[in-house]
Amino acid sequence: MSALIDDMKALESAEDFFAYFSVPYDAAVVHVSRLHILKRFYQYLAQRGGLEGLPAAEAQTACREMLARAYEDFVASCGVEQKVFKVFQTARGEHRVAVGGLRRAAG
Repeated sequence: MSALIDDMKALESAEDFFAYFSVPYDAAVVHVSRLHILKRFYQYLAQRGGLEGLPAAEAQTACREMLARAYEDFVASCGVEQKVFKVFQTARGEHRVAVGGLRRAAG
């Protein structure tokens, strides 16, 4: 399994991950959501508890399934809806302005 980890460390782009794990994808979806997909893939990997103790073939299959699942999350949705990154988790359409800032702006 360490070969799988070493191979994954060498992958440089989202497309590299899809090619390595033989997961079909639409380039337009990956172009828009590449970082979100990879972040979600690693979240699924962490939720699973990693790959420790799995035989190489099972680890490869698990990664393929998690990457495909992460990709599917963004086929019919977007990063804002999925809230993968903290900036989207905290943004709920509310804008807060300090009272002191209003006073300074009002002059």
